[in-house]
Amino acid sequence: MTHTEIILLVTAMLGLGLFCHYLDAKYQWQLSAWFYGKPVNPFKKAQQANAQTTAQKDGEIAALKERIAVLEKIVTEPAYELNQELSKLCR
Repeated sequence: MTHTEIILLVTAMLGLGLFCHYLDAKYQWQLSAWFYGKPVNPFKKAQQANAQTTAQKDGEIAALKERIAVLEKIVTEPAYELNQELSKLCR
């Protein structure tokens, strides 16, 4: 091998390594761990993210149910109905 071929080979390997690290950082593909032979679960982060979004959605649903319950109390009060009837008469 000539010096040029060795330099090109080393440069290509460094470029490939940097590209793998970039993909790991941007998309969490864990290519570097795969190249180094480390056992990695690629779905672990996705499961954690799903658990967080599920907890967040559950919290939002509970808050919305609470708001609906308050609105139902307001609408079903007799004073509210009386105010509606008075507003109709004033028009």
